[in-house]
Amino acid sequence: MLKIDRITVENLERGCVTDHPHPRISFSLESDGHDVELKRAKVSVGDWTAETADQAAIPYEGKALLPFTGYEVNVAAEDNHGERAEAAVFFETGRLGTPWHAEWITDREYHFTEKKASPKTMTFRKTVSIDRPVKKAQIYSTAIGIYELMLNGKKVGEDYFAPGYTSYKSHLQYQVYDVTSQVGKQNQVMAVVGGGWAVGAFNYKRVNRAYADRQAFMMELRVTYEDGTTEVFGTDETWEVTEDGNYRFTEFYAGETYDATVELEKLAWRKAGIEKLKIHPEIKASYGAMVRAHEEFRPISCTKAPSGMLIYDFGQNFAGVIRAVIRGKKGQEILFHHAEVLMDGELFTKPLRSALQQARYICTEGEQTYSPRMTYMGFRYSGVEGIREEDLELTAIALYSDLEQTGTFSCSNALVNKLQDAIVWGAKSNFVDIPTDCPQRDERMGWTGDIAVFAPTAAYNFNMGRFLEKWLLDVKAEQRPGGGIPMVVPNSTVPMQWELMIPMAVDHWGDACIWVPWAEYQARGDIQILRDMYPVMKNYLKACRFWAELFSVGKRRRIWRLLHHYGDWCAPNVSLMGWMSRGKWTATAALARSAANVAEIAEILGEKEDAAYYEKLSAETADAYRSLLMDKDCRIRNEFQTGYVLPLHYRMLDAEDQKKTAANLVEMVRKNGYHIATGFPGTPYILFALADNGYMEDAFKMLLTDTCPSWLYEVKAGGTTIWERWDALREDGTCNTGEDDGTGGMVSFNHYASGSVGAFLYEKIAGIQPLKPGYKEFAIRPLIGGDITSARGTLRTPYGEIISDWRLEGKQFCISIQVPVGTTCRLELPDGTVKVYGSGWYENR
Repeated sequence: MLKIDRITVENLERGCVTDHPHPRISFSLESDGHDVELKRAKVSVGDWTAETADQAAIPYEGKALLPFTGYEVNVAAEDNHGERAEAAVFFETGRLGTPWHAEWITDREYHFTEKKASPKTMTFRKTVSIDRPVKKAQIYSTAIGIYELMLNGKKVGEDYFAPGYTSYKSHLQYQVYDVTSQVGKQNQVMAVVGGGWAVGAFNYKRVNRAYADRQAFMMELRVTYEDGTTEVFGTDETWEVTEDGNYRFTEFYAGETYDATVELEKLAWRKAGIEKLKIHPEIKASYGAMVRAHEEFRPISCTKAPSGMLIYDFGQNFAGVIRAVIRGKKGQEILFHHAEVLMDGELFTKPLRSALQQARYICTEGEQTYSPRMTYMGFRYSGVEGIREEDLELTAIALYSDLEQTGTFSCSNALVNKLQDAIVWGAKSNFVDIPTDCPQRDERMGWTGDIAVFAPTAAYNFNMGRFLEKWLLDVKAEQRPGGGIPMVVPNSTVPMQWELMIPMAVDHWGDACIWVPWAEYQARGDIQILRDMYPVMKNYLKACRFWAELFSVGKRRRIWRLLHHYGDWCAPNVSLMGWMSRGKWTATAALARSAANVAEIAEILGEKEDAAYYEKLSAETADAYRSLLMDKDCRIRNEFQTGYVLPLHYRMLDAEDQKKTAANLVEMVRKNGYHIATGFPGTPYILFALADNGYMEDAFKMLLTDTCPSWLYEVKAGGTTIWERWDALREDGTCNTGEDDGTGGMVSFNHYASGSVGAFLYEKIAGIQPLKPGYKEFAIRPLIGGDITSARGTLRTPYGEIISDWRLEGKQFCISIQVPVGTTCRLELPDGTVKVYGSGWYENR
């Protein structure tokens, strides 16, 4: 029987409110039959109908959608066996450019001038009277800063940190909340607005007021009555404002102070003023994945530190907040500290640098509940002062963007399973509205290098569609006139004039503008992401060429030496200058790869001349790497693993040189006792470079090494997320804070970049590999090695769920696979047997 498994609009199954004029519709099918394919489908929205054989990202092409309107999407499908199925979902349009019947409001009497600090938190209020029966009531709201909404004493919506972090100069999101069930005759609307990313101290330089001198808020309450009329209540000068509310202080780094003794009714409120913004972003309905509350952790232990502080261990490093049920006295102050690790029984906060990661709560009388709403922390341990253990029930809530987890991986090796868990939690912890580098210290910024290398692993574990499309829109907005991409996106610093005049480009960081959309295209099959980013890619490669060709002649015009490179960032046992000195190898290899990637993208988009140009550029760059950066035996002077990994994995060498380079790499790996020695650029690919070039057992030995430095050492040492440094916690129990290597004290225990090995687990051990974008065609070709005797990988694709589940029974290889409707699987068994399957469940022995 054929069944429509799911329908999505703009990558959402439910709750979609969009300002997109051509929302994309996707659907997947299920059937208990074999070799089932979609023969035809009708996709209808209103009076528009499209007949299609596609299932992914079908754009609505009907007449212009109306604002503030609900639409039904109906899908009727027929398969190649004559079976039929039908299903429907709903979506709503947002404003679609409708002018706001509201003003930006602020406290014009508040002037904030302190450097490296965050502003006082503003609280706004308004009473709205409704005198007729209500059919529907919705709030449309946004802010410069971050905001929390309350209606009649209850929180509105599930979001944290609305409106989210975007390149505010260009784009700002607004949220839509259905409050029909919350409105009454007399309605008190209250909004708390903190500095957040826009006004508060942010980034490691603690820059503040990046986009505005103070917070501002804008909101409409749109009420549709039973009689069919509509009334709009918008923010204006009749609203009131105070800085003396319950939220005494809010900031991402320093934390939050909440005073429950404050009685809002007794405060001296004043009239809000109209704010004229100094930026003019396009304001659109939320198009990203908003931050929400997810898993709740109970402490696995509570101990008393030598200092007397209560230490709660939640057993997992993550990004989030505590939730405290308190039995307290009025005026009692409780201080919650947060850290990733303990040293000598105390919270080890040195790696936080200037970040305090504290939440201060001032009690009212009796039992009460507190959980921060305007900040978040990166932590496993919470230290508590000011309350007895018996008067506190403490849990913790993970906060991250609302991403669907689409992949799972497990195998017979328990440490590898822990590694997979650490990879997933490292991602969750750093997918907090933007792809951050870490969730705890004074950064939490959108470093491009981390997501550039992690994107394929992210796409195996999560549906990254909305999250990455939102961020790539900021990448596009932040691109410099000369083509360079800032190392951090969104960029909260004001660029110097020279930054605008020269095309600043950094390899493996700027390449995110190519590699991230490519990974997402492979995973989801939506060609629009390539179309949108193609001009950005071309301009970025122009910037790369500028630096490679400057002051160079001949083949050296393809060796990228200048200007700034992070090189082999975070390679173990190497200093900052050592990482950066490897830049001409990492940069030249990145240029060869990105040019080849863009050549392929150009071909897909029908840009034939561009394809030929970039293919030639890639070939010339690869030849320069081989000719000028390697000797006749393909050796690198002062050789390093990454220097061999990149040309191998990026396919920059001919067959003979590929063999020589692979032999050089495996020689280094064996001499190093199978310990990892790569930084960010080489880490995602080293196991592929070994396994794909005839050294499969060496790849497994490296993966399964469990002494420092290695992936399994981290989890064996108790790590529950991926570390920034391979030796963040040394074997002697001390912490490597990087004080003596030029980084100025840089260590994080929740830094997901090196978790990019996760793609190897799915692609090689489970064996799941796309052959066509979106897994319309895919391969399952597991590698068997090491002590791994079974593995299971699952992946929800746009067409349905793929399953690869294999085991060794003695010497016999057995595998069960699931092939989604409408797809084709090429199963390659370890003995070389190849079988091709249409949809269904199959077992092979």
